[in-house]
Amino acid sequence: MSTRFLPNRRASSLKAWTLASLLLLLLASLAWSLCSETLHGAGGEEARPSEGMRDEGGGMRVNEEDTHGKRALVNGVRAGATRLGDEDGDGVPDALELQSFGDRENFRKWFTAIAEMQFYRLSDAWNTEQRDCAGLIRFAWREALRKHDRSWFQRMGEGYERVAPDVSVYTLETSPLGEQLFRTAGGRFVVSDVRNRKFSEFADARTLEQFNCEFVGRDRRRAEPGDLLFFYQPWVQKLPYHVMIFLGEAHNDAEGANDWVVYHTGSTPTDEGVVKKVRLSVLDHHPDPRWRPIEGNRNFLGFYRLKILE
Repeated sequence: MSTRFLPNRRASSLKAWTLASLLLLLLASLAWSLCSETLHGAGGEEARPSEGMRDEGGGMRVNEEDTHGKRALVNGVRAGATRLGDEDGDGVPDALELQSFGDRENFRKWFTAIAEMQFYRLSDAWNTEQRDCAGLIRFAWREALRKHDRSWFQRMGEGYERVAPDVSVYTLETSPLGEQLFRTAGGRFVVSDVRNRKFSEFADARTLEQFNCEFVGRDRRRAEPGDLLFFYQPWVQKLPYHVMIFLGEAHNDAEGANDWVVYHTGSTPTDEGVVKKVRLSVLDHHPDPRWRPIEGNRNFLGFYRLKILE
């Protein structure tokens, strides 16, 4: 067999293979172009978000639900949240305030019951590093807003009972600001407050008193269950503010009285503190006059109401 023509045959095969490859590349490029036009519109550009999909700061607003079935947070605000104005100018968005009588009463019942239960048995759900007087308020506040289903009762531990229907307007999981429930600075609410960190998951006693409550008075007859009592002790340099929760009639062991309070004594490096439940009539005779909740005590600031209940 002659081999004179083999190099030419190889060259012809190589040329044919090269042409076929170029043809395939051309077809692939044409297909990609048609696909892109179909996906992104006749103009060939990727679809741009409409102005209605942007927030006031130019950022994107998310309108779809996340994998947990609740609206996602964008810039700290729940997508789709409404009533983010502040008609009463108290610094808390209207969407966080409990507008109906039923929601306010249900919140009070859960809030006081959860706080009182810490006297009988500390819940494992309460972070040990957050156990102080203001930490009790934050914990009871958050848990009062949660959906109280079977998993909630299992997580909280023994001794809890359903004391009221859940708050209906929102739960902690669907709160307009997520878990950033606590205002940390003064002024009327604007949406940029969230981006500027004027709301937080943390608030000490001073922050609760100054930015998250309204003054009710120093007369206990005006107090309602769930109101807070504040004391100011300037001689305690690190944490001069102290806060208690007014229960009114206790959920457990009320003894026919309606002047119960519950509070955490506070913690130190050597003492983790305890939760106490006591009557105002007993505190009236506290051995240290600075801790007596009476009008004549300058260290007793008075009774305060959560702004979400106003």
